[in-house]
Amino acid sequence: MEERDWPAYVAEFTGTFLLVFFICAILSINSSAGIGVTDWAVIGLLHVFVLAMLVYTLGGASGAHFNPAVTATLAALRKISPADAVVYVLVQLSGGVAGALVCKAILTDAGKGVHYGATSVSQIVHGHVLPGLLAEILGAFVLMFAIMGCAVNPRGQRDWAGLVIGIALGFGVMTFGPVSGGGFNPARWFGPAVVGSKFTDFWIYIVGPIVGALLAGLVYDRVVIRPEEKVTKRPIDTLG
Repeated sequence: MEERDWPAYVAEFTGTFLLVFFICAILSINSSAGIGVTDWAVIGLLHVFVLAMLVYTLGGASGAHFNPAVTATLAALRKISPADAVVYVLVQLSGGVAGALVCKAILTDAGKGVHYGATSVSQIVHGHVLPGLLAEILGAFVLMFAIMGCAVNPRGQRDWAGLVIGIALGFGVMTFGPVSGGGFNPARWFGPAVVGSKFTDFWIYIVGPIVGALLAGLVYDRVVIRPEEKVTKRPIDTLG
């Protein structure tokens, strides 16, 4: 279990700030008061590019969590100490608020109608809350699965981590953005919710990502990482 210090905390704040700012900005620009078209393909690609850049530039400093659900999962797997995890979550939430505030300062009129990028459950789905919760669970599951596979797994392709993790977030947003807003991250929900005063169905953006990320972390750890750590003979070695 690695101990973190203040540079890691600054990296987590900076990364979450930039992630939330650019997400809030593109959602504000795609609003009815902006260009008037909400293009989830473009919004999803923005998630890919921003998160990939942040993983590659800040991953060495903090592990590039930028998400309380990711931090909670890695704490459960004993990859980060409980004390460091608490600080990570606090700076992530602060970074989320700062990102939304800067978005509001730049795009005041365009972002007002969408509460500066706040997540919300779409009215196009029946039952509303349950589909939104499931979307947040599945989106966070895929995101955490990618993190486990490329960044946590000792045999993972770490050189590809930023791209794979960014893509996982991107296609999750393209798919579930029209359902739940594609949060998958309590800090990404929290920032614009505070700045835009939008707390409807708030609990799904906390419970969903944490449940999804924990499931992915535990499943990947038990199914992939632990079996790989065991030294076993190949079937051919037992012949003859």
